[in-house]
Amino acid sequence: MALLGPDGGVLAANAALGRLLGVPLERMVSADARVLLGLTGDPHAGTAFDDVLTGSRRRLRCTRRLTRADGTDLRAELSLARTDSRALLLTVEDVSERDSLRRQLRHLRMHDPVTRLPNRALFFERLADAFARAPERGTGRIGLCYLDLDGFKAVNDTLGHRVGDELLAAVADRLLACAGPGGHLAARLGGDEFALLLRDSTGTGQATALAEAVLDAFQRPFDVSGHRLAVSASIGVVEREAQGTTPTGLMQAADTTLYWAKDDGKGRWTLFDPERNEHRMTRQSLSSTLRQAVERGEFVLDYQPLVALDTGEVRGVEALVRWEHPHFGRLAPNRFIGLAEEDGSIVQLGRWVLAESCRQARAWQRERPGTPLVVSVNVAVRQVWDSDLVADVAAILHETGLPARLLQLELTESAVMGSAGRPLQALHALHEMGVRIAIDDFGTGYSNLAYMSRLPVSTLKLDGSFVQGFRSAEHPNPADETIVEALVDLAHRLGLTVTAECVENADQAERLRRIGCDTGQGWHYSRPVAAASISQLLG
Repeated sequence: MALLGPDGGVLAANAALGRLLGVPLERMVSADARVLLGLTGDPHAGTAFDDVLTGSRRRLRCTRRLTRADGTDLRAELSLARTDSRALLLTVEDVSERDSLRRQLRHLRMHDPVTRLPNRALFFERLADAFARAPERGTGRIGLCYLDLDGFKAVNDTLGHRVGDELLAAVADRLLACAGPGGHLAARLGGDEFALLLRDSTGTGQATALAEAVLDAFQRPFDVSGHRLAVSASIGVVEREAQGTTPTGLMQAADTTLYWAKDDGKGRWTLFDPERNEHRMTRQSLSSTLRQAVERGEFVLDYQPLVALDTGEVRGVEALVRWEHPHFGRLAPNRFIGLAEEDGSIVQLGRWVLAESCRQARAWQRERPGTPLVVSVNVAVRQVWDSDLVADVAAILHETGLPARLLQLELTESAVMGSAGRPLQALHALHEMGVRIAIDDFGTGYSNLAYMSRLPVSTLKLDGSFVQGFRSAEHPNPADETIVEALVDLAHRLGLTVTAECVENADQAERLRRIGCDTGQGWHYSRPVAAASISQLLG
């Protein structure tokens, strides 16, 4: 400690201050404290020091680096305050050890104990700093390789966590070898997830080259505790200008891209694709609003005629659902049926389609009582498992007054084949009720006609891929024609009728008629149209 006069000169000092600064006491008295503390070259601290001397500021407290008389440095905390007398009290505390301990504790807190790599907290701190400094750096771009080890859980489960930790440490060493030469940051974000941060990235090529280098490094097995382990990694790669995005946005893109790499087959890197991401976001948006859309009445039905190939008479229609989305416009079934099956809303949607189809079919029957028109409705297998389909059909037929013989339910071949328990019971119950059962897209799955003979099926709908081979009489496809002819013959022997899908021209229709196919469906007759257009078609 020391007492200072109003001009900053040392009036008195203790021996501890002399030892700390390496200055004899006799030289310290009357010396300018600014010079002793090295404040003369620091405008900010020097000004604050003078403000305390003049009384415009009551106290100064700061930490700075001091140089001893022998040229060595130390970190010291300075405090200057006024006393009751005219003298000012100066205290100088050596905080070098305290700061060193703080640095050690921070290092332990910000680094992963297993791999010794920066942990999640430090990574995000560096990422935020990279974004803050990007405008000042050369390219203003940032790249990120976000990787996950494929099958790491199996190593932990079979060999134990100790071996798993040793493997993670070995992985970290290889990542450092890949990232170190370019000055990139490697970090462990948790579990078996790692990240490589490219600050001041030179472009997409640099990021993908780093990902490729990591995959190459992982080609060599890891020797861990006597085990030779083959480990691959899936890597999501994102590279973009820092301006216009955020650390959170970059991480979200990297996480999405890592999922793509896993989904694409693992052991590879995948580059972020805005178009693919837009599709994912659209899919997510559709999925989250499906149930409410049914309640809001956003779905409509189109109908496509089923035409007798021998007479050209319309025997029935297939009901096809469309989603009139308020933002994305009219959506075809392939955009949302899969989502509805995943989240279970197919039950609610399927019940609405069935009810609306039967209501419309009953209206046509009233208009033309002498012309029976079958309405064919697609049924997802989940509707059989997750709801009482038989009860739903019975209730809807009762409410609408539609005869059961005018309703046909279509199930895919893969859904019907191997049916047992509840699905098989439901099919038999529907058949006994008088409802027709059709197998949709036949020929693309099991094609087990012998098994099908034991099911209550009345119609096979040949997949359009067979009919597409009937391009024209000038360029026939003998294989397709032979297959279709055989299927039609076998189906007829089993007492089943056959409908050909995707009939696009008159040549196809005529050749299918000669083969013996019963009905056809496709753009040759009509595209899917609204119910009013079907009424006009019927005359």
